[in-house]
Amino acid sequence: MKVGVYYNNSDVRLEERDMPEIGDNDVLIKVMASGICGSDLMEWYRIKRAPLVLGHELAGEVVSIGAAVDNVQVGDRVFATHHVPCDECIYCLSSHETACVTFQERNNFTPGGFAQYLRVSGRSVRTGILKLPDSITYETATFIEPLATVVRAMRTMNITPGNSMMIYGAGLAGLLFVKLAKALGAGTVTVADINDYRCSMALKAGADYAVNAREDLPDFLLQNCGHLADRVVISTGALPAMEAALQSVDRGGTVLFFAVARPGETIAVDFNPFWRNDISFKTCYGAAPRDNRQALELLKNHTVAVDDLITHRMGIEQIGEAFKIAANPTGTLKVIIKPNG
Repeated sequence: MKVGVYYNNSDVRLEERDMPEIGDNDVLIKVMASGICGSDLMEWYRIKRAPLVLGHELAGEVVSIGAAVDNVQVGDRVFATHHVPCDECIYCLSSHETACVTFQERNNFTPGGFAQYLRVSGRSVRTGILKLPDSITYETATFIEPLATVVRAMRTMNITPGNSMMIYGAGLAGLLFVKLAKALGAGTVTVADINDYRCSMALKAGADYAVNAREDLPDFLLQNCGHLADRVVISTGALPAMEAALQSVDRGGTVLFFAVARPGETIAVDFNPFWRNDISFKTCYGAAPRDNRQALELLKNHTVAVDDLITHRMGIEQIGEAFKIAANPTGTLKVIIKPNG
């Protein structure tokens, strides 16, 4: 079968590999669509394990199941996720599923979503596969995982109707934040990015304001909204954005670190004003099965529309070019690989 093998961001090669063999507890999926995630482009994060087959935003058709599998059947249209928690440790039982060691250390995909066929094993067979309703296309289903990470983030920072939001970074995740915030009844939503194309897409996604991140963003909020933001989302690893974000949160507000800088990159923080003004700091990583289920419902009910975020559809033969396109913020949001045409 054909696979896309990642060596670095500018070297992703089309190669041939044997079809994965399945055991009694495994499922084999014919991959119909697989999205390139922003984390796939984080070279400092990926290259230490290269070469490898990436791809974790995927949907496809079940073509074979192990003898012990009873929750899916051959022919089912499904979404699958590579990481799932154990559901038994203290982190899982306290709703911190993505901090679970099982979640963080076990990848249940072989080889990865940028392949024509994929074996799903381990706990992902039982808790990481969702059947797709006929109303959801394979392409739409690739948004389940990224939308689920935003679902988890919104719950983490406890957004309530009327809360104003400031989102730093208008990539795919940033735009999903805009769409979900509006669906949940958020107040004024402002987005900042250094790329004019992505600012324009933020407005199309429903943002009230989209501003170049080089401006004085706290002042922009004061001038246009009358106050700083109740909820601030950092959806970029750029240090200047993080520094501006910390100055953009209102008293009693929350700053969410959805993205992080490179290891070793830091910013200096004087915690005194945050302490005095009752400001909270939150982090959020990944998505648990309950987040994926909620994301599926949001897509099925058209509460969050995502098809307008797809800018490129490419075959597995174009995997190298697809990564280069995905790394260019101008004219690109979501690039979807279709391994089987």
